[in-house]
Amino acid sequence: MRRFLRALPSHPGLILVTAVLLLTTAILTPAQSSDPRDGTGMTAARTTFKSDFDDRTMRVDYFHTGGPGGEVISLDRVVSDGAWAGSLTRLLDGTNLGTYLFEVHDSASGRLLYSRGFASLYGEWETTGAASATHRTFHETLRFPWPRRPVQVVLLKRGDDGRFAHLWSTPIDPGSRFVNPADLAPEGTVWTLLESGPPHEKVDLVLLGEGYTAAQMPKFHRDARRLLNRLFATEPFKGRRGDFNVRAIDLPAAESGVNRPHVGAFRRNPVGTTYNIFGSERYMLTLDNRRLRDVLSAVPYEFVEILVNEKQYGGGGIYNAQATTAVDTAFAAYIFVHEFGHHFAALADEYYTSPVAYETGGSVHPEPWEPNVTALHDPSRLKWADLVPAGTPVPTPWDKERYEEHAREILRARKKLIAGKAPEAEFDALFSRQQIIETEMLGEMKFAGLTGAFEGAAYEARGLYRPATDCIMFTRDEVGFCAVCRRAIERIIDLYARP
Repeated sequence: MRRFLRALPSHPGLILVTAVLLLTTAILTPAQSSDPRDGTGMTAARTTFKSDFDDRTMRVDYFHTGGPGGEVISLDRVVSDGAWAGSLTRLLDGTNLGTYLFEVHDSASGRLLYSRGFASLYGEWETTGAASATHRTFHETLRFPWPRRPVQVVLLKRGDDGRFAHLWSTPIDPGSRFVNPADLAPEGTVWTLLESGPPHEKVDLVLLGEGYTAAQMPKFHRDARRLLNRLFATEPFKGRRGDFNVRAIDLPAAESGVNRPHVGAFRRNPVGTTYNIFGSERYMLTLDNRRLRDVLSAVPYEFVEILVNEKQYGGGGIYNAQATTAVDTAFAAYIFVHEFGHHFAALADEYYTSPVAYETGGSVHPEPWEPNVTALHDPSRLKWADLVPAGTPVPTPWDKERYEEHAREILRARKKLIAGKAPEAEFDALFSRQQIIETEMLGEMKFAGLTGAFEGAAYEARGLYRPATDCIMFTRDEVGFCAVCRRAIERIIDLYARP
């Protein structure tokens, strides 16, 4: 599912909204607030956690509205969100990932206390054709350690040039009567799959079951263990297993399964997970962010994957927001790892032949912020050049025409199955045949297994490049993550799990 987000032209309405916010809210300029350095312990040493924060989580909920004329942010509420799971030292994000970046500044001194990049469902909707004709509102959340003193929360958005610019800002006084410090009573039953150490020193992942009845909770436990085992059988997660804590939440549903509006199977699930996001029958997320965050407040967490009790192939993943997986498709283990790659490490989809709900085919591509896709404007400055073996040409040739001919055959067969409302087993069989053919085809190409710059990525056949002929982010083949993706994943593990 789509994670690569194209830079969009500025809207006149956005300029107007920003101007009004600048006049009405005391903020720091992007030049003052952005910290370009790496998110290491040295950078974070600027902040002493205990002097600036209490060891719990503040959650800022807001509404993100847009459409013709611009983009508007409006505050919903500020509440306590349970225990703080994040690092006590790596408080500043120097990864330069995400469509958005939020920063927390000390109001009195302007000192930067905390920052994180992220992507959002709104940011994805903005790349669809509907965004130019209609308005829509999405609910979003910012989470950070509970400040001891008044702070300024600043939201920035990445522009066409790749730089972040101010979008919205709000002052927050933790002692204000408008800030609710009460914790929500836990909902559901929390249990532990993996305990490797204190939450502050580990990556904290929570698995949430969706569409499981009370009688099906043993199945959720089996599904959770099965899919987690696949994640930790895949490098670099396998070698870094000891850097993770994994918990799960049992949250029984009244009915088995989740909402599938494209086939008339309607449900009201505990956190509202649904297929048919942006009209794609296999794109699955929850739009009810407020409800999701309330449920998750029961556990210390940084990342979440929702396990959906369905057979239909489907899933989704958004960087630093959420990931989902249908557990009973034949490719559930692949989907789990692939979507977690989006959510955890900001990895872009590398495939480009499948239909998507987003506008594609642009003649000019800004350099993507995702670590595993490039527009290759200057081959001599390839962002993963250090991983390219000497003598490998950039761009790197591959039998693209042969691959695309095969992909068109698969697409025709898939459309026929969709039109005929074929059972899921027939889709699984088609994808299995595709996997066998593509594994052999891509594996025998001249530069297979090597890092280069192969044209065709992020839904674009021309002008965007991926690091390898094959990767979990490109196909369902059993090839693991490429070297570039592995490095990107390890960088995020280090951000949360190293002292």
